[in-house]
Amino acid sequence: MRKSLQALESRVRKKISPDVSLREWHSSIVLEGTVSSWDELYTAGKMCANQGYKGVVNKLKVKNFDVPKIKKPQLYDQALQGKRVDVLIIGGGIIGCAIARELSKWQLSILLVDKEDDVAMHASSRNDGMIHPGIEPKIGSKKALFNVKGNEMYTRVAQELDVKIVRCGSSVLFDNRWLNLAKPVLSIRAQKMGVKEVTLLSREEALKIEPNIGIPIAGAVHFATTGIISPYKMTVAYAENAVQNGAEVSLNTIVLSMQREHNRITSVETNRGTVYPRLVINAAGVFADMIADMAGDQFFSIHPRKGEIIFLDKKKGELINGVIGKPSLSLAKSNTKGGGVVKTVDGNILIGPDAYEQPFREDFSTHMDHIEVLMKKHMPLVKGLSPADVINYCAGIRAATYEEDFIIERSEYVANLVYAAGIQSPGLASAPAIAEEIEKLACQALQEIMEVKPNANWNPIRKSIPELSKMDFITRSRIIKENPHYGEIVCRCEGVSKGEIIDAIHSPIPALTVDAIKRRVRPGMGRCQGGFCLPAVMKIINEETGLPMTAITKKGNNSYLVVEETKQTHRPGGESHE
Repeated sequence: MRKSLQALESRVRKKISPDVSLREWHSSIVLEGTVSSWDELYTAGKMCANQGYKGVVNKLKVKNFDVPKIKKPQLYDQALQGKRVDVLIIGGGIIGCAIARELSKWQLSILLVDKEDDVAMHASSRNDGMIHPGIEPKIGSKKALFNVKGNEMYTRVAQELDVKIVRCGSSVLFDNRWLNLAKPVLSIRAQKMGVKEVTLLSREEALKIEPNIGIPIAGAVHFATTGIISPYKMTVAYAENAVQNGAEVSLNTIVLSMQREHNRITSVETNRGTVYPRLVINAAGVFADMIADMAGDQFFSIHPRKGEIIFLDKKKGELINGVIGKPSLSLAKSNTKGGGVVKTVDGNILIGPDAYEQPFREDFSTHMDHIEVLMKKHMPLVKGLSPADVINYCAGIRAATYEEDFIIERSEYVANLVYAAGIQSPGLASAPAIAEEIEKLACQALQEIMEVKPNANWNPIRKSIPELSKMDFITRSRIIKENPHYGEIVCRCEGVSKGEIIDAIHSPIPALTVDAIKRRVRPGMGRCQGGFCLPAVMKIINEETGLPMTAITKKGNNSYLVVEETKQTHRPGGESHE
C-alpha cells in the first residue's frame, strides 16, 4: 500500500470508523468495512475522491440496514434467447436512446434494453428540462466539455427530431453585495469554458426581460443560450428515430449477469434470454456501477442523489419568460446548481430541484419538508406565485459518482465495453455531445473486430404526433377532417384529442400504459391531474390493444388501476361486456 493511501486510510478511520479499510484495485480506491449510517458511508467515499485515483468504489456496509434490491420486471420469457447483435446498449434514458440513434448511422445491429415498461422512466423524465449554458461545471471537466457542446447541438437535433426547444435564456439575480464580484468571475469563466452570449444586466435591464421579479436586485447575469425542452419527449424522439433507422428496443428487460472470456464480454443474461453482443455500452444510470461489477470492471460507485420538483398550474405560466435563479452555489464547490424557477415548453412553471444524498436508487417519493423549503426559497423570486398554484410534485435520482464527473470512455480492462456513466446534471444538456462521443468510441472498438460501414439509408428526420392544442383553426380543421378522432377531446385541461392518444399507442415505441401516453401527448398533465380523462384514456388503450381494463397499468408491473369489474350488462346469448 502506498504511504499516501495509508495516510488516507488513517484519516478515514479517525473521522468515520476504525472498521473501514482501503485498498487499491487497478487504478481505483476500494473502501470496505462497516459504518453506522449512510451519511458516514457517503462521507467516507467523498474523503477518498480526487486523491489521484481513477475512481472510488464504495463497498462499505451500514450496520442494521439493507438497501432495497433493484426492482425487476415481472416478465420472464425467451424472446431474446440466442440473439446476436453488434451493439447492446443497457439503459433507456436520454443517454442510451441518443446513443442508439447516433449508432443507427452505421450498418450495425443495435439492441437497447431497459428494465422499465417505457423509455425515460427514471432521471430522464424527472428533471426540469433545462439545457444549461455550461457555466456551472468545473473548468476542464467532462461535464464542462459536453455541456457546452451539447447545448450548441440541440437546435439542430431538436429540429431533426421535431421536438420543441425554446432558447428562453436564464437570469441569475444578484444583490449589491455579490454583483460586483460576479461580473469578473463569470466573465472569465464564460470565456474559458466557451459559453457564449453572457450579458451583465442592470436592474432595469433585468426587469425588461423578467418584469415580475419579486425580490430586490441590483442586477443580473443573463445567459442567452440557456434552453428548455421536454426531457421525456426528447428521449422518446431519440428512441423512435433509432427504431426508424433499424435499431431494436426491448423494454421490461433487465440485465442479470454477464459472462467474460479473457478480456471480452461474451454473453449477457437477461430475464428474456441470453444475448450475445460484440460490444456492450453501459448507459444504465443509477445502476451503471452494478453493470460494471457484472463485467468485472467496477472502478466507480454511484451514490444516489435525490432531488424534488414542484409543478405549478399553467395559469401562472405568463409570469416568467425563461429561467430565474439566485447565484449558483456550485461555483462554491457545491454539488447542486441550487434550483430555480423554470418555465417549461408547455407553459407550466417548475420550482426546484433541490439535492440531497440518500441510499435509495428507486425511491421517487416526495416529502413535505422538502417541498416547503423549495417554495419558501424560490416562490418569492416571482411576483404572484403561491402554494395554491401547485398541481403536482415529483422526485428524481441523479447518478452521481464520488469524483462528480461524467465517465465517457472505453473500459481499460474489458475490450468490448464502453461507458456512458455517472451522468447527472447537466446530463440532459450534454446528451447530444455524449452520444456523438460514444458513437466514435463504439465504432473504434467494433472496427478492431469487424468492418463498420455507413448506413446509406439513415434518416435523421422524425415527425412527432400533431398537437391539436397548438394548431391554428385552419390546420386543426384539416387534421380533424383527415382523422375525425382528432375532433374528440379527451383531456380538457391540456386539450388532448383521442387521435393523439391513438397515435401514441401505435407509435414506433408503443405507449401502452397511462403514464407512457401522458409523457407523449400530455393527458393528465393539467390542473385535475387526470381526474377527468383517466377513464377515457384507459378505455382507448382497451379499444386499441385489446387489453382488459383490469390489465391496464399506470406505469407497468403491478401499478394496476382497476381491480375488478363491478358492473356487467348482458347481451342476448349470454355474452357480457362492461
